[in-house]
Amino acid sequence: MRIGITGHSNLTPDSVPLVAAELRKALSEYGSPLVGVSCLARGADQVFARVTLELGGDLEVVLPAADYRERKVKPDNREDFETLFGQATTVRVLPFGTSNRDAYAAANADVLSTVDVLLAVWDGAPPDGKGGTGDTVQEARTRGVPVAVVWPDGARRSQ
Repeated sequence: MRIGITGHSNLTPDSVPLVAAELRKALSEYGSPLVGVSCLARGADQVFARVTLELGGDLEVVLPAADYRERKVKPDNREDFETLFGQATTVRVLPFGTSNRDAYAAANADVLSTVDVLLAVWDGAPPDGKGGTGDTVQEARTRGVPVAVVWPDGARRSQ
């Protein structure tokens, strides 16, 4: 089963274990073999990647642009990002030179084109721009990709 992720990058620290537990439960229901497909952004994408690997699944990474690792991965997240990146079985870098909303939307479209289901760590907020969580959920539904929303009680986003 190929499962993609979209989700908020600004989860509060106390939300991370709640989201991880819900993702673990959701992914366990799909059985194996499990392939998780992620853009590896901070927050929900990285929580999903860790849980996928914990459960013995393979991790596929889709980077939105050539400059993503150098320009968008912040110093306080670099170690986590690089650890997960190093465990990926496949990495695809999209043909964008610069990480921007167009590149993020294309990366999400790439994920949607390769998965059986999309997990969305999403608080239900309407789309706030091209390539965001709400936009990706909307695109998945338009394409007929099943969406399972994961937003446990107590989960919050930082401002």
